[in-house]
Amino acid sequence: MVNTHPMWDDFPNIQAPLVACLELIIEKTTIENKDIEKTVTALIESQGKLLRPAYFLLFSQLGNAQKAAYDNIIAAAASTEVLHLATLIHDDIIDEAALRRGSETVHSKHGQDVAVYTGDLMISVYFELLADATDSVDIIQLNTQSMKQVLLGEINQMTNAYDTAITFDTYLNSIKGKTAQLFELSCYEGAYFGQCKPEVIEQSGVIGQHIGIAFQMLDDILDYTQTPENLSKPVLNDVKQGIYTLPLILGLEANKDAFLPLLEKGEQLSDSDLAELVALLHEHDCIERAHGIAREYIDKALALIEQLLDQPEKEVLYTLTKTLLTKDY
Repeated sequence: MVNTHPMWDDFPNIQAPLVACLELIIEKTTIENKDIEKTVTALIESQGKLLRPAYFLLFSQLGNAQKAAYDNIIAAAASTEVLHLATLIHDDIIDEAALRRGSETVHSKHGQDVAVYTGDLMISVYFELLADATDSVDIIQLNTQSMKQVLLGEINQMTNAYDTAITFDTYLNSIKGKTAQLFELSCYEGAYFGQCKPEVIEQSGVIGQHIGIAFQMLDDILDYTQTPENLSKPVLNDVKQGIYTLPLILGLEANKDAFLPLLEKGEQLSDSDLAELVALLHEHDCIERAHGIAREYIDKALALIEQLLDQPEKEVLYTLTKTLLTKDY
């Protein structure tokens, strides 16, 4: 049996179905090329937090999930993680990342071509799981539109690379797609498959979007405040690739002239340049201000969760969200 991230030890009511999701994903990604299969399996088992299927499962428990087919719920929840994994594999190719969650990436181990095909394979598995879960045309359309929004978010981010005139609204639209969309989909679908009332389903999607926005903002802040060892991934790569996230956008708004000499170096930014950049962000209180903006979205999510009908699953959902979005890393 596969293991889940230790954080789920505190949430036993969804730990077992999360294990079922992982086992189903591994089953679906069994292929003839055993080297690639082992690499994909290692990524699946590498202690990722499984946040998207976890939120799916929690929202499904707010309704009449016991009346729904358990296998359908597991397949649909698993599909959200598979789509997420596909985006990670493709992101690693673009970033030329050697490690993901402390393990060698598909791109690093097998080359770019194999990594592209592996990411595409995960997308096919995503649709296979979705087809196993439902025959609803509306849900299929919702997923295709969500996948489109994820891709558009990534494309918009690339389009705005090295743009020192980037605005907060441009940044927000990008992360609504590339990150928040999958959280929104997971929460919405969980409530849908759990047979919640229509108004709860809609509210769940909004909660998911706020969670996703806050999650990405906090992740972007950590890029400037943590070490690679703490995050299990490289830091400050985004700025060298021209991806200017919330702290830096606030810095450009506060004192553009102070940051331009550094940003004009582009990919040639040295370690000392990056250290100077981080010092400037602290000097202009950009990290603290970015935390304040993320906190607004955290508060919106928690306020909407509080409006849900009182039941044990609601308290778990509130506790998980508050814990997830207020940790240091």
